[in-house]
Amino acid sequence: MKIWRFGESGPIMERIEDCINFLLGKAYQKANQLSKQKLSSYNLTSVQFAVLHLLWEKDGRHAAELGERLLLDGATMTGLLDRLIQKGLIVRRPDPNDRRVNRIYLTNKGKRLEQKLNQKMDEANEELLKHFTEAEVASLKRMLAKIGGVNK
Repeated sequence: MKIWRFGESGPIMERIEDCINFLLGKAYQKANQLSKQKLSSYNLTSVQFAVLHLLWEKDGRHAAELGERLLLDGATMTGLLDRLIQKGLIVRRPDPNDRRVNRIYLTNKGKRLEQKLNQKMDEANEELLKHFTEAEVASLKRMLAKIGGVNK
């Protein structure tokens, strides 16, 4: 399959379907559509799910730690946390050792969603990856982590 042809200024892509930006965009659209569908009855976004997931791993994290792990800036994290607080899923509490810092804790409502939401996102991931072997999934994850700058 020929992907490139050469023009006066160098290689030129033959088809848009060979453009990595196009392919990643379409993959993102599909993944986002599936996660929206799975989380819609809980009125949550996939990024809100990610915040909750980190708190299920370890409750009481600093907001900065959550942002660092999700590769999100402080302003974005503040908005995300505010929305999760409004939904009654988390609370902010001052750090007992440093009152300048807030820690984020799950409410009982947030804790109760862990199994259900993990199941929904597992279903979305399984649907996205159903045509791949285990080795292909592992390779895809490594490549996407490299592209996204996610430390594994």
